[in-house]
Amino acid sequence: MKIAIYPGSFDPITNGHLDILERAVKLFDKVIITIAKNPSKAPMFTEEERRSLIEACVRKYTNVEVDSFDGLLVEYARTKRATSLVRGLRAISDFEYELQMALMNRKLDGNIETVFLMPNEKYTYLNSSIVREIARLGGDVSGFVPKPVLQALQRKRKRTS
Repeated sequence: MKIAIYPGSFDPITNGHLDILERAVKLFDKVIITIAKNPSKAPMFTEEERRSLIEACVRKYTNVEVDSFDGLLVEYARTKRATSLVRGLRAISDFEYELQMALMNRKLDGNIETVFLMPNEKYTYLNSSIVREIARLGGDVSGFVPKPVLQALQRKRKRTS
């Protein structure tokens, strides 16, 4: 069974993330979307909220699991018997960082390959930080996120207004 890990903070998950997932589920028997715990970041959504939003957005896939991890990604991948890490590349600016991470992960475990997938061009500018900022300022993010995320962003904005 070919298992892939799709890691990220997913704060929040966007249509761009889902576009990458759509490509990954065609390549692997199982894809585990994994929320990376990063104590140095102050996320908009709690880990539990992100997990719930992701689960709501991926229900249609029978070969997708949602999880979270703390620590080294390659160690987590080993525990899940994954052979691949899925990473999205939007622009050249992503490439240098992602290449460094892929080479370091390969050095840590040569049995785990990083697979780079490019999203549809309409998502090349999209990232969670931009979505959070637009939503925080009251802008329309309906074209950037799935409906459950849009509703959660609207609820967050109402609570902070």
